Amino acid sequence: MNPTRKAYLQLHFAVLLFGFTAILGNDKLISIPAISIVWWRVLFTSISLFFLINFGKSLRKIPKRYLWQYMVIGAIVALHWICFFGSVKLSGNSSVTLICMATVAFFTAVIEPIVLKTKFQKKDLLLGILVIPGMALVVGNVSSDMWLGILVGLISAFLAAVFSVWNKMIIDEADPKDITFLEMSSGWLFVSLLLPFIFHFDENVAFLPVGWDWLFLILLALVCTTLAYVLSLHALKHLSAFTSMLTYNLEPVYGILIAYFFLDEKLSAGFYLGVLIILGAVFLSPFLKENKN
Repeated sequence: MNPTRKAYLQLHFAVLLFGFTAILGNDKLISIPAISIVWWRVLFTSISLFFLINFGKSLRKIPKRYLWQYMVIGAIVALHWICFFGSVKLSGNSSVTLICMATVAFFTAVIEPIVLKTKFQKKDLLLGILVIPGMALVVGNVSSDMWLGILVGLISAFLAAVFSVWNKMIIDEADPKDITFLEMSSGWLFVSLLLPFIFHFDENVAFLPVGWDWLFLILLALVCTTLAYVLSLHALKHLSAFTSMLTYNLEPVYGILIAYFFLDEKLSAGFYLGVLIILGAVFLSPFLKENKN
């Protein structure tokens, strides 16, 4: 098999694994709350990555000013995941959370020019506006008890856009594996500092996994995070940025299909029409970028 074809398969498999993330956060699979899921996920992921970065020896080469930035980004990533899994728990539906995450492109189009001090791209903003009727259909075709989950899902998408733009600014200052380890380990530290406050206000928050939770948490951390990350990293060496972006946009598609067939998450036709509008805008974005380039 030639390297390019192998890279396509690796990247698609990685995106498929990423698509399982919201599924595993469902109460049907992992029973503990969102903050506990994130604590265990980043712990297991950090431990596995520690072996991939030669036991931390390469971290010494990273300048301190970037070291601290990666650690702050890690805290934002952890907060993003708390909102992400919180959205799954609050809405009781993985598909709802996944389609909220499709709005990351819109938030990025707004945040990136502000942070990088560049001009707003009219095409990106137009695509963001196209997402609005899609979200209106999604919200209008689910029960009102899912609305809080949607709101938290949109906050998660906003945080994802924030750390994506920040990462993009300093991604070349260290090896990607080192960056990921720093962000995962600092994310674990951040969640560890939050937990005492959570337990103080709610003593009934479950922390220790029970039964099948352990297996699904290990799958979430080692397969859907570490393995997926390593596969995507290898694939990106042989694929263009356009191809990569287009493939990553398949994550909500894969996730919604998995939820439909494996968790029996079947919603109204209006909801799926909204999904199609949002995904249409998301998939159109990289084509416009390619034409502009």
